[in-house]
Amino acid sequence: MIIDLHTHTFPDRIAASAVAGLQAACRTRAFSDGTAGGLRASMDRSGVDCSVVLPVATSPRQVVHINDSALRMNECFPESGLLSLGCMHPDFDGWREELDRIAERGLRGIKIHPAYQAVPLDDPRYLRILDRAAQLGLVTVTHGGVDIGLPEPVLASPEMACRVWRELGSIPLVLAHMGGWRQWDRAEELLGETGFLLDTAFSFGPLTPAEGADFPPEEREMMGRAQFLRFVRTFGPRRILFGTDSPWGDPAADLSRLRALPIPEEDRAAILGGNAARLLKLRPPAGKEERRNS
Repeated sequence: MIIDLHTHTFPDRIAASAVAGLQAACRTRAFSDGTAGGLRASMDRSGVDCSVVLPVATSPRQVVHINDSALRMNECFPESGLLSLGCMHPDFDGWREELDRIAERGLRGIKIHPAYQAVPLDDPRYLRILDRAAQLGLVTVTHGGVDIGLPEPVLASPEMACRVWRELGSIPLVLAHMGGWRQWDRAEELLGETGFLLDTAFSFGPLTPAEGADFPPEEREMMGRAQFLRFVRTFGPRRILFGTDSPWGDPAADLSRLRALPIPEEDRAAILGGNAARLLKLRPPAGKEERRNS
């Protein structure tokens, strides 16, 4: 089973404007239209069995509504292959009760985004959320490193992740973008002992500029092949999970790069889906053939 741990969708009515706005801010190309249907189509083209959708609450008042939408999406998971996590905002007053509710309703975890929520990852408001989520058996996925659309200040650095580890221990925390986008040297140096997981989203290989965007050649390259292989050795293949950051990553191209790596097939299978299946307690959805034929 191939599981893309890191994807995003938007409601159909706002997807076009949301993708256009983010594409302009990030100056990178989107590979789907940002809708659930567009994500399912990209899964069928690339052979992805399950995509985990990571919703972000940019204000506290969005939390309950987004979590309700995630629950509705998950009702269709056996047919769609789309599984949404919940969300949390560090300034949401009812954070404890809402975490209890989403755990009781069967969501597998939450997404936080320090850059979009304007709070450092090691802030006490996040620490209490991360601690309670871990107590409830919920996985937390957080943005890691620089955000391409909001580059300053950096609110999810490897140093901050280390402080989270010192405060809370090895909780079920996934640091997106291989631990810290554009901060990979520091992530490689600091995060090995933490026990935290990493996803590959928007990290390995070149980024694709949007039409008219002008990136210097050195900025088009992200993590190189040699460093990625070092990460596999340093962190171990059981701590790395495949993700694309769809619509910003092309699943077919990302899978091709990972399949070309000189690593044992057992390790590749773990990265491409086995680790995520174990983490989220997932079984294969009903089947892609039904989606292709629908």
